[in-house]
Amino acid sequence: MKSSFTRSVLVGMVLLALGSSSTPSTPPGTTEAAASYVSGDYKIGPEDVVEVIIWRNADLSKVVTVRPDGNISLPLVGDVRAVGMTAVDLAKDIKVRLKDYKNDPSVSVVVQQVNSYNVYVMGEVVKPGRFQLKSFTTALQAISLAGGFTQFAVKNKIFVLRKLPGSGTETRINVHYGDIISGADTAQNIVLIPGDTVVVPQ
Repeated sequence: MKSSFTRSVLVGMVLLALGSSSTPSTPPGTTEAAASYVSGDYKIGPEDVVEVIIWRNADLSKVVTVRPDGNISLPLVGDVRAVGMTAVDLAKDIKVRLKDYKNDPSVSVVVQQVNSYNVYVMGEVVKPGRFQLKSFTTALQAISLAGGFTQFAVKNKIFVLRKLPGSGTETRINVHYGDIISGADTAQNIVLIPGDTVVVPQ
């Protein structure tokens, strides 16, 4: 978690430096993902809004919303799969597709809005409910977003319910608050994925 945060900060600093320069931020022949507040490891989901920038081709550059089927539509190349890809991976895929129409195209992808990273925090927290996240968030961070524990919370019996892809079933992941805080087992403070439910029992 710390390394992901550090990478995001460093990327942001680089982009600020590029923004203050008079030279183009995307040189010809390159493929990159310009970062906003979204970690470079973030995987695009349905309803997310992405900006596709084709250098020196404003007519091909677009801001698009990822459809429920996981695709986006772009000029020339048509439908492109976006769900499950990082901005970098999506930019590379679009570049490959554009090579049939453009000579050595330069492609950047920016995740403008994160609308698919939703988790739920239920039980003995101050403000239970659904939370739309903008960056990687751990179980304890989600509890903090929900206002923290109530006086009735049993902190060492927290668990996360996670849907298993393609199976329709859920798995239960125990999160022992005491072990995390003491440093005995910080790995239990897992990073949440879209659709996770954090449960704090009474």
